[in-house]
Amino acid sequence: MTKDPVCGMQVDDNKSEFQSQYGGKQYTFCSPDCKEKFEKNPEHFAQSAA
Repeated sequence: MTKDPVCGMQVDDNKSEFQSQYGGKQYTFCSPDCKEKFEKNPEHFAQSAA
C-alpha cells in the first residue's frame, strides 16, 4: 500500500490501474482524476509526497 500523492488515500500498488512515472519514481493513484491532477503539476505533488 502506498499513499496517493494527490488526495492522501491509501492505494494498493498491485491493484490500481492508475499509475504514473516522474523523476524515476512510480506514483499510484486512487482514481483517474488524481492521476490527471498529478500529471498537470507533477513537481508540486512529488515534493509534497517526499
